[in-house]
Amino acid sequence: MSFPKRILFVCMGNICRSPMGEALLRHHAKEAGIGELRIDSAGIGAWHAGEPPDERMCKAAKRKGIVLKGQARQIRETDFEDFDLILCSDGDILKRVLGQGGDPDRTKLMLDYHPERGGQDVPDPYYGGKEGFNEVFDMLDETCLAIIDRLGKRPS
Repeated sequence: MSFPKRILFVCMGNICRSPMGEALLRHHAKEAGIGELRIDSAGIGAWHAGEPPDERMCKAAKRKGIVLKGQARQIRETDFEDFDLILCSDGDILKRVLGQGGDPDRTKLMLDYHPERGGQDVPDPYYGGKEGFNEVFDMLDETCLAIIDRLGKRPS
C-alpha cells in the first residue's frame, strides 16, 4: 500500500501547529518534486476561524525560509472522507477527532512519523515564549521530512 496522498494536519485552533505542519510538508513536497499531494490544516475549534497563522509561528518559520499562509478553519465532517490521513498535534486532539468520526486507521499523531519521537505530543507553543515556537518548527520539520522519505522522494 502506498503512503496517503491527502493529508490533513489538525491542532487546537489552526493557528500554530497544524498550519506549520501543512506549510512544511508542502515546502518539502515541492522541493522533492511531489505534485500529487493534497495538504491542508484545520482546528478542533472555531475560535480563530478566518484568522491568519499566529505571528510568532510565522516568525519561527521565516527564520528557515518557510512562509505560513492561509486562514484558520474548523475541521469539517467532510474532512473525514476528503483526507486519507489526519495527523493530530496531541493525544487530546486525537481523541476529539476520533470522537467526531475520524477513522482510527487513518487518524494518527503528527509525531508518529517523527524518527525519534513517535507517539509523543507536539507541545502547544501558544502560551509560551519564542523557543517553544522554534522547538515546534524543528519537530514538525523532521516529521515532514520523514513523511517525504516514506513517499520515497526526499530531496538531496
